[in-house]
Amino acid sequence: MSTLLLITAAPSVIHAWHAFELTKALLIQKQQVRVFFYQDGVTVANRLLWVPDDQRNLCKEWQKLSIRLPVCVSAALARGITDQDNAARHQLHADNLASGFELVGLGELADAVQSSDRLLRF
Repeated sequence: MSTLLLITAAPSVIHAWHAFELTKALLIQKQQVRVFFYQDGVTVANRLLWVPDDQRNLCKEWQKLSIRLPVCVSAALARGITDQDNAARHQLHADNLASGFELVGLGELADAVQSSDRLLRF
């Protein structure tokens, strides 16, 4: 069974952490799992987002997994998150997309929904 996790919760919200822990559990069970970061969930991909030393860093936790980390490009740009290509295209001064994450269009989400057995939104 394949699972798609649509992550819309910001990293400061407990649901974002639940999505991460479920993804880890599914991977341990050798199940097919895909994720897609959308709406406020894209803020996890901001490498400039500061996390206090006494807290776990959700961005770094996602980066440790061996899966694709697609991020909605429109939602990311609307929240000030960009890669080098989009920074140049939109004449922005710098990029801040964390390594391991990639900006993609909503077509990728549509494909993932179509090819998954179940969709869970966090």
